[in-house]
Amino acid sequence: MFDDFFVRALIAGIGVAILAGPFGCFVIWRRMAYFGDTMAHSALLGITLSLILELNTSIGVFFITSALALALVFLQARADLPSDTILGILSHSTLAAGLIVIGLMTKNRVDMMAYLFGDVLAVDRQDLWFIWVGGALALGFLILIWRPLLAGTVNEELASAEGQRPQLARLIFLILLAAVIAIAIKIVGILLITALLVIPPASARRFAGNPEIMAILAAALGSIAVIFGLSASMQWDTPAGPAIVVAALLLFLISLLVPLPKR
Repeated sequence: MFDDFFVRALIAGIGVAILAGPFGCFVIWRRMAYFGDTMAHSALLGITLSLILELNTSIGVFFITSALALALVFLQARADLPSDTILGILSHSTLAAGLIVIGLMTKNRVDMMAYLFGDVLAVDRQDLWFIWVGGALALGFLILIWRPLLAGTVNEELASAEGQRPQLARLIFLILLAAVIAIAIKIVGILLITALLVIPPASARRFAGNPEIMAILAAALGSIAVIFGLSASMQWDTPAGPAIVVAALLLFLISLLVPLPKR
């Protein structure tokens, strides 16, 4: 039989994979991989501020990443700069601020490896409730904005003409993405969260006939990566978060070898 900590890690990892799959599809469709990296880097600042203020780290990460998403929307509307330039400014600024705060901390000692690469084997029952309940709420909101968000991804001007309010849907999506990163940070860590958002949907894209199928396949492939990654981690005593990402990468490489059906 499996140990309790391994079962909890498996349940937590699958919950995060199911959540990351559909959100990752929009990250790919909207070409937002760099934005995902930026939000992940800002999570370090959220973690350090949470430790100083003695708050739950996931709550701190959510508020900081949400603030970054709002800052991006504001700067895109006001600053005469390309989006990738704005993201570069926000990414490196928040990462630097987080490192400075860590350097100023004298009371708390921070296990940076756990935050950078995740510590899925250390999840407890409270974490499981947070992942599954929080993930269900995030997916519920994503379903509510699915049509206007998808329409705006295809053609924002046409979606606006049809009264679907794609800009509002995009803003809600950015805040939901901040919640996903806050939920997933303990599983795969700051440096690897973007990989979990991008690799399974990239694998699913080759086989999906429509957006909804792609989202389902991405969640399924992410779950398979969690199962194989955690099993390999236990077998060879490797870090769990990176093992999950490597398993997702192997699934992606395998997907490239499978011939696509003729249409």
